[in-house]
Amino acid sequence: MPAFNLHINGSLKTVDTEPDTPLLYVLRDDLGLNGPKFGCGLSQCGACMVLLDGRATTSCMISVSSIGETKITTLEGLADSNGKLHAVQDAFVQEQAAQCGYCLNGMVMAAVDLLSKNPQPDEAAIKEALRFNLCRCGTHTRIIKAVKRAANTL
Repeated sequence: MPAFNLHINGSLKTVDTEPDTPLLYVLRDDLGLNGPKFGCGLSQCGACMVLLDGRATTSCMISVSSIGETKITTLEGLADSNGKLHAVQDAFVQEQAAQCGYCLNGMVMAAVDLLSKNPQPDEAAIKEALRFNLCRCGTHTRIIKAVKRAANTL
């Protein structure tokens, strides 16, 4: 199997795997990063989102061989080295924006991407940015509140 060097959460990791292995599988199975979830496997629910060079992207349909030098950030990589949560993570906790929590990874990653581009989004911009993330529990109101709270603390 070929080896791939991946820049993940500020560290260089090497994995031996087939070139067409989805990035999600490498993150979860080879590197033990369980923030990204397997949801639909079709890049439609957002549960597997990661940041690729700061842009929220689903990882279930991207092959590891296509990553190259791209910097990957997972949910685990958002907190600082002392364990302090990212402002978005903290806002989701403060607003109790999770119910089952399955969508949470994608919601947080999409919110981080949004706030990096638009530090003070209105509700319409938040809904637009999170439109690719499915939540079946109905915590949408709290998720929007969490993104607004994070915007006020960044």
